[in-house]
Amino acid sequence: MTPEWSRPERLDAIGERDKPVHIEADEGERIALARRFELKAVERLAADLVVRRDAAGVLVTGRVRGDVVQACGVTDEPVPAVVDEEVALRFVEALDGEEEVELSADAMDVVVIEGGAIDLGEAAAETMALALDPFPRSPNAARALREAGVISEDEVQPMNAFAGLKDKLAGR
Repeated sequence: MTPEWSRPERLDAIGERDKPVHIEADEGERIALARRFELKAVERLAADLVVRRDAAGVLVTGRVRGDVVQACGVTDEPVPAVVDEEVALRFVEALDGEEEVELSADAMDVVVIEGGAIDLGEAAAETMALALDPFPRSPNAARALREAGVISEDEVQPMNAFAGLKDKLAGR
């Protein structure tokens, strides 16, 4: 299945020199991405990437930028969000199930190459999705929760079987 925002970069077109690539989602792709990631809207989504081959595979670095509208998890009201996320991915040939991969301190996400290309659009779309707040809240969320009887963490009184014992012993 082809992703909503597919921008394949053929492996045979990637060399050892940096290759700048700019991609931008059109209106139809943004609508499909909003549906897939359960967003109210993807108003803008673009990526400026640098692609190059090295001994370990294909290195993709750069930045994904966009404007999206999420739904508040409490009120379902629109919550605008700005995406400005760095990308650092290494695309590698499929690994045997028994091979061990050593990760260094500067390790980056690893994506297995499928077919004769890497999909920069899908990589950028996933980067966008991972950058979003998983629990977006509108300005009215706290009021709605309070009206529903939900108390904040600051208002929680810890359950303690001995909480009133001091007062009882003192005869209060």
